[in-house]
Amino acid sequence: MIHSTTPTIEGKSITRYHGVVTGEAILGANIFKDLFAGIRDIVGGRSAAYEKELQRARQIAMDEMSHRAQSLGANAIVGIDIDYETLGQNGGMMMVAVSGTAVSV
Repeated sequence: MIHSTTPTIEGKSITRYHGVVTGEAILGANIFKDLFAGIRDIVGGRSAAYEKELQRARQIAMDEMSHRAQSLGANAIVGIDIDYETLGQNGGMMMVAVSGTAVSV
């Protein structure tokens, strides 16, 4: 499966459009990760725990979108958009939503 944020793929011709496909992942951050992320915020630096969870959520969403495109007979997804949100009263959950157009090249 070819993935592209652009509307075309260089050197390839789109022969069929299958429609919009999406993928979503919502992951909760547990209290220990929140605690350590808070400490990192105070002393500076990056929160490796949150970064790892964000990467995991993005991969889940991309895999879901690819599976949906493949089930439509597509071999590529163009125009991919990735959105990140926090959910819940205190932002205790992270959401990654991806969308794109499933195509055959």
